[in-house]
Amino acid sequence: MHKANRKAGFLFGALSLGLLGCAKPQHSADEFYVMIATNIKIPYWQAAAAGLNQTARELKVRAEFTGPETYDPQAQKAEFQRVVSRRPSGILVSPADPVLLKPEIDAAIGEGIPVITIDSDALGSKRLLFIGTDNYEAGRLGGQMTAQLLKGKGDVIVFTMPAQMNLRDRLLGYEAIFAGHPQIKIVQVVDIAGDPRIAFDKATEILASGKPKVDAFVCLEALACPEVAEALSRKGIKDKVVVAMDTDPRTIEWIKKGVIAATVAQKPFTMAAFGLRLLDSLHHNRPPSLTIDWVRDTTSPLPKFVDTGATLIDKNNVADFERANP
Repeated sequence: MHKANRKAGFLFGALSLGLLGCAKPQHSADEFYVMIATNIKIPYWQAAAAGLNQTARELKVRAEFTGPETYDPQAQKAEFQRVVSRRPSGILVSPADPVLLKPEIDAAIGEGIPVITIDSDALGSKRLLFIGTDNYEAGRLGGQMTAQLLKGKGDVIVFTMPAQMNLRDRLLGYEAIFAGHPQIKIVQVVDIAGDPRIAFDKATEILASGKPKVDAFVCLEALACPEVAEALSRKGIKDKVVVAMDTDPRTIEWIKKGVIAATVAQKPFTMAAFGLRLLDSLHHNRPPSLTIDWVRDTTSPLPKFVDTGATLIDKNNVADFERANP
């Protein structure tokens, strides 16, 4: 067998066994894994932490969840550096600013620490792979719903954080759908900088002044749309389309009340759970090198991207969602 094929076949088999729960590696006392996120107090990241912790218990390994409690890329960079200095067995990270974190990811890989990005990618870094939503398709999903609710015509305001690659991809997905509806226009893109108060204040200002004219509010992350819904509710405005992102409990409540029309739901629990299983398998079935060009290596045992999926939640299926997620 060709040497490269032996490498790929052995590692792929070992990874598959570990991910399926068939392998029972012996865990050492100093083996531990860390997931580094941002805004770690919000429900989205608490769901990811639950996935991490449950999987750690199943694997009988140590796992830690850390990161800044607000959107703070510099603080996340400092935390990443601190984690690397502790020499963990592997790192899951959702880069708040992929450009800022790229040198740190590359340095960790250079020190032999496997790094996998989840939720938000860092293209161009040496991370091993990305686990998360196909964000372009998530944007298309939200765009299709928005276009349908607008009946193909209207002005849209978007709330986002432009530095995050996943949110940029979602916006591209929306734009791709809107391109097929020339009478739908994005009239403003608002950077909330991780602060939901900015979304509330901006929505309140726009609703009070009527400028710019707006028919729909679209949110590309979890924090903004509950605030937009609050602003609309306070003014008693019911004729605006609101399409959210993620399943913050407030978002679900506003869907039930009819203020938010729909939200695009992701699977952060799955991202963290699968990511930890993969890091554990990589630790116990070490590849020859972490600096292989995994993307271009046609014998690579690792995929470039694992899509954990997204789904649309609206008034028609919100009860089903709540039953599935008690």
